[in-house]
Amino acid sequence: MTSLIPTEIAENARAWPFEEARKIVARIGGKKPEKGHVVLETGYGPSGLPHIGTFGEVFRTTMVRRAFEQLMPDVPTKLVAFSDDMDGFRKVPTNLPNQEMLAEYLNKPLTQVPDPFGTHESFGAHNNNRLMEFLDSFGFEYEFLSSTECYKSGMFDKALLETLQRYDEIMAIMLPTLGKERQATYSPFLPVCPTTGNVLQVAISERNTDAGTVIYEDPNGGGKVEVPVTGGHCKLQWKCDWAMRWHALGVDYEMSGKDLIDSVKQSSKICRTLGSKPPESLSYELFLDEEGGKISKSKGNGLSVEDWLRYGSPESLSLFMYQQPKRAKRLYFDVIPKNTDEYFQFLDKLEGESDEAKKVENPAWHITQGRGRGNEEKVPLSFGLLLNLASVCHAEDTSVLWGYIARYAPGATAESHPALDRMAGYAVNYYQDFARPNKTYRAPSEMERAAFEDLVGELQALAADADAETIQTQVYEVGKRHDFENLRDWFKALYQVLLGQDQGPRFGSFIALYGRDETVTLIGRALAGEDLAA
Repeated sequence: MTSLIPTEIAENARAWPFEEARKIVARIGGKKPEKGHVVLETGYGPSGLPHIGTFGEVFRTTMVRRAFEQLMPDVPTKLVAFSDDMDGFRKVPTNLPNQEMLAEYLNKPLTQVPDPFGTHESFGAHNNNRLMEFLDSFGFEYEFLSSTECYKSGMFDKALLETLQRYDEIMAIMLPTLGKERQATYSPFLPVCPTTGNVLQVAISERNTDAGTVIYEDPNGGGKVEVPVTGGHCKLQWKCDWAMRWHALGVDYEMSGKDLIDSVKQSSKICRTLGSKPPESLSYELFLDEEGGKISKSKGNGLSVEDWLRYGSPESLSLFMYQQPKRAKRLYFDVIPKNTDEYFQFLDKLEGESDEAKKVENPAWHITQGRGRGNEEKVPLSFGLLLNLASVCHAEDTSVLWGYIARYAPGATAESHPALDRMAGYAVNYYQDFARPNKTYRAPSEMERAAFEDLVGELQALAADADAETIQTQVYEVGKRHDFENLRDWFKALYQVLLGQDQGPRFGSFIALYGRDETVTLIGRALAGEDLAA
């Protein structure tokens, strides 16, 4: 748990996790609830592979949990990660292997669909495992609940019988939200066919509240079928299921995407009908792909949980999730370097901050749970610089980068600076997978050629101990002496001619890292028309 801060600071903190946590405090009247603890929930629909949006919901909810613990440290909390793995398999995601095999299991519960990857007993189990592995890698504290196990074990039986008893009231809530065709067949209960195992969307013709059963017409012509609503013989439609879950588990807080605002309203009404107060909530904006389209698990157009960690640190991903949850953000590979560098900037600021009230407004405080940098070393250079170094060196492994890093930061080694070594590894991966395939070098114009030659002379004339700032000043001065419309065009020429890209690092820092002699050689190769991509 995060170390406690003064109560007054927690009560007045403006950071959004504290604002959300204060909703829970008000909900329970500022005292321990009757059940003895507070329950926060996150939901996962394992019909597609987990993506970063799934992680984002768990991370953000954890931030609210930690803020609540600051406000009410004597009230225990529990975070439930709930998987709706009893849901029927409605369509085959296009990004999965064994498409024909999967198509044979449509409408089966996800825990009855074979794993197309061949590693687990079912597709639902595979995706659940992927989710838990990722959450575990971040050190989240949570209790995983499987919908299939909750239904079949009897955990939901009492709430299901209550749902059956309030069937008409629930129908009155749901029917006005449906079209006429859907109204004709809608029922809160989805029977699991005793013969096929399919989750059926059929009209319920009769109900027996005393016996706890529902009756429907077999769609395969088998006449009337009566099944219990308990023991996993029925599943609820998802909006009813959501409400029943809140009621059965005593959920106090659950956030969800803005696309579910209407669903939250309907589920909240059903939850009240069942006799419980719906949880406090936050409606967050959805993530967008690179083109501004909605990320879809079935389309696979977002980042997987593994993708980000190949190119960036867990903390950089946490920062992306923490910032501005109510604003739609594009989630694609190019946001990783920016968030990596910004995380370290926030960490440095946190370390130098003495005002406790300002600390809790810093994203790094929430990401590190108040611990700050801890025993990890301070990183002496930016990820952006490492990316460009990897690019110029055509790095195949981190040993190439360390030859330059050791000169830039004397005494630093992979062993003494493990965080920097991890960043070097991310930089190599990012260069090989993204930067290298997209590099486009160009030859300098005559005016640019003169500026490059001038820069070579200035670099050769600098004192041996000239630092990055001194070098940067000379780069500026060279640009001013030539006929560039503005200095931005001068730096753009440097990036395009020498690095094969439109943007780049602070060039003085890059030269200090790469080396002045090496930079002079690089410029010479460019002026000679050599292929810098080779």
